[in-house]
Amino acid sequence: MYNSSLNLNLYKIFYDVAYYGSVSLASKNLMISQPAISRSIKKLEEDLNVTLFYRTLNGMILTEKGKELLSYVEEACNSLKIGEREMMETSNLVKGKLAIGCPSHIAGFFLFKKVADFHKDYPNIEVSVISRSTKELIELLDKHELDFIIDTSPITESEKELTIEEISKSTHVFACRSDLDYKANSIKDLVDYPLILPVPHSSHRKRLNEVAIENNIKFNNVLSIETSEMIASSILQGAGVGYILEDVIKRDVESGVIKILNIEETLPSVTINLVYINKYLMAAPRKFIDEYLKDNINK
Repeated sequence: MYNSSLNLNLYKIFYDVAYYGSVSLASKNLMISQPAISRSIKKLEEDLNVTLFYRTLNGMILTEKGKELLSYVEEACNSLKIGEREMMETSNLVKGKLAIGCPSHIAGFFLFKKVADFHKDYPNIEVSVISRSTKELIELLDKHELDFIIDTSPITESEKELTIEEISKSTHVFACRSDLDYKANSIKDLVDYPLILPVPHSSHRKRLNEVAIENNIKFNNVLSIETSEMIASSILQGAGVGYILEDVIKRDVESGVIKILNIEETLPSVTINLVYINKYLMAAPRKFIDEYLKDNINK
């Protein structure tokens, strides 16, 4: 039953102070004076008979009771966001939004064609693709700033009620520019070649290192690069033999600009995951997942 005495504004102010960890920042966001913010927090604490924040020189820190309340307030705010969006969007996709989180190198070969097809069919749907770290993408998904994520990084289910589906795989290869005279039948043949590898702290490099250790070899002439796009560019510049996902360079291989070396060892592959919170999926993301993503995975 609705409680008419419930002051929702106090909870909104509490949410912003908890989010920013600062009365001054919450004041700027809400356009309410700092004394008014402080009075509202004090009033809520008095109403609930609990202390919600520790006041420190570095800002406002949630107490255990504050953290407990925040979980409920976040859920309520999320439900309101979804309700508002549900009211504004239409099931026939005349209007609406689609927000996808995906690392840029995966989006390049796996996502953009599907997004282009969807946008052509539903030009009034506002589509955005955001690239961040896996952790940041999960946080954005939890805040409903993303509808779903496509990512290769290991993702484990948590209290966030995530649905995780494996939708494709991509295999690593060693490749170089076609006009270069690099030849190799085994990973051991690559030891003295200039190699373009992912940076040492990346999961891709760590798994490759495991393969090298199994074969009792050590790479010597190595150029370490952060992103797959830059590795592909370095391969095209003739900087050496690059270790990269085959799908990233697929078009260059098909056009004959890049060649893949025939390595007899099995190289690591990655799983491409679809991650979403099922109960919060709206019409546009459901349509995209069902008809443009899953139905076209092998196309």
